[in-house]
Amino acid sequence: MGIIGSTIKPFKATAFQTGKDFFDVTEKDLEGKWTVFFFYPADFTFVCPTELEDLGKQYDTLKGMGVEVYGVSTDTHFSHKAWHDTSEKIGKIQYAFLGDQLHTLSKNFGVLREEMGLADRATFVIDPDGVIQIMEITCEGVGRNATELVRKIKAAQYVRNHPGQVCPAAWEEDSDTLTPSLELVGKI
Repeated sequence: MGIIGSTIKPFKATAFQTGKDFFDVTEKDLEGKWTVFFFYPADFTFVCPTELEDLGKQYDTLKGMGVEVYGVSTDTHFSHKAWHDTSEKIGKIQYAFLGDQLHTLSKNFGVLREEMGLADRATFVIDPDGVIQIMEITCEGVGRNATELVRKIKAAQYVRNHPGQVCPAAWEEDSDTLTPSLELVGKI
């Protein structure tokens, strides 16, 4: 079975978020919300801070869409705090970082590189029912684009709220959608 359409597995992780004490997050905390898990290989690295900062610039937009964001690596929550406190880019970020030092989340999502103990560069979007709707995995040297992630989430939310409609390639909010039917077969 593929991961799209599957339900997230139980987990418990300790989070760091600016302005808050450390706190635990479980799958129960995600119920009824759209959620992004933004896996990256490690704190204090190279591509990671650029894409985490890029995602941070979209955080208010995502929050306005009812989406919560968690940065996830196999580092500890203490490492996340130290990185936040010492990096100009990471210090600006308002979303929470989850420590996955036991590799529970990385294994649950199938993105753990066992030989290294690091997570792949991967993004998962979970709907309010805990079902994975979007995933993206890139090689370690290729950073992701948070603006494109926002577009994909808007499309996923649209499809959820408009049963029977689908969003074509490069769909943008307020663009035309499609209603799959026998009449469309071979005409697109």
